[in-house]
Amino acid sequence: MTLTPSHRPALAEEITAKLRDMIKSGEWPLQERIPAEPELMSTLGVSRGTLREAIKALAHSGMLEVRRGDGTYVRANSEMSGAAQRMYQEHTQEHIVEVRLGLDTQAARLATKHATVEDIAEMRRLLALRHDSWQAEDYPTWARADWDFHERVALASGNPLLHQLYVSFGGVFHNDLLRQQRKGGFNGIPREGHDELVDALEAHDPDAAVSSVYRNLDFCADKSPLNP
Repeated sequence: MTLTPSHRPALAEEITAKLRDMIKSGEWPLQERIPAEPELMSTLGVSRGTLREAIKALAHSGMLEVRRGDGTYVRANSEMSGAAQRMYQEHTQEHIVEVRLGLDTQAARLATKHATVEDIAEMRRLLALRHDSWQAEDYPTWARADWDFHERVALASGNPLLHQLYVSFGGVFHNDLLRQQRKGGFNGIPREGHDELVDALEAHDPDAAVSSVYRNLDFCADKSPLNP
């Protein structure tokens, strides 16, 4: 008798996909602990072994982190973001700034063509929040607003792949920003790469946009741990 191969994904793969969707949708927020094994087994209708295989796969991809005696936490909202965080540990600050320079300049150049009135308004709102949070010494909100601003520029580029790549480095850039903030003399609200950049986007001036990004990241590189 000839057996016909089944094209149905293995159960563990199906559960892995379901867990991945829960993370990507935001149902399980970043840095939060996911439900305990008994609850997940009941909800998904699977055995402990199948569930653990799925969690192991997502931990290997960098999306989940299993902490012995504490539980399992969401580390990244995509495999790409998880990979970026792992790579961050393997490379120097200089390498990270160089990668960001490539992403930021291309995002800025494209956004001068594709940014909408709504994009510009949201960027200015985020910069106002960034300014007010810095003045109030609310550094977590300041860092979040700064990152959200740069992500909005990437979104306004009109290139969904560039935006996805940028988002994947979100945790890396956000944590780096908070490290810079702790250094003496750091200015958390420079116009370069921010207010100047929005002005250039609104004027549809790619050269001014890219020049502003360069000035901002030159400042960041100068304030990095490699340049005390």
